[in-house]
Amino acid sequence: MATALTGRGIAVVRNLSALLQSRLPLLVGGPQQLSCLHTSTPLETKHWERKNLQVYPPQLPDEPRRPAEIHHSRRQIKYSKDKMWYLAKMIQGMSIDQAIAQLEFNDKKGAKIMKEVLLEAQEKAVKNHNVEYKSNLYVAESYSGKGKYLKRIRYHGRGMFGIMDKVYCNYFVKLVEGSPPKKEEKTSFDQAKEYIQSLKNRTIIHSL
Repeated sequence: MATALTGRGIAVVRNLSALLQSRLPLLVGGPQQLSCLHTSTPLETKHWERKNLQVYPPQLPDEPRRPAEIHHSRRQIKYSKDKMWYLAKMIQGMSIDQAIAQLEFNDKKGAKIMKEVLLEAQEKAVKNHNVEYKSNLYVAESYSGKGKYLKRIRYHGRGMFGIMDKVYCNYFVKLVEGSPPKKEEKTSFDQAKEYIQSLKNRTIIHSL
């Protein structure tokens, strides 16, 4: 009797394994295989660079020349997006030469990467966007985004462990032809007035 049960159990296990193998490609081949990656932008698409392909209507003879705009990025950088954000906001609004000079004397890892991206964007501006002088550019937009996060195990003592993240980030920059615009200097009183006005304009739900 025991032999018969054992044989029946082996047959059941074989049927289950065959059923799992038949349905495994459906589970793996679907869109679930990237569900473990938490990203703010898709890994394969290049939406930021697609803005370089935008075509504008022809300008009138009396109309001033439209300045060139260059969108460039680097993705999946082994660096924290928060550390990269401080550097990105530091150079925003600077001319291209001033931004490169500031990053040259910064000893952070993200500054070296950001400098390489700016030089690539500057070369692309001269080669593909008909910019006559490579120094006649300024950083109009500069920010970082979240890349893929990989979860790994950190081993502790006494058989315990923790979960750590291997973080990556994306960096985006937009260069515009011309000199950088002047910043509006605001006093503390002006900032306080804007803050009070924003509080007055907010919508409070379930209020009278």
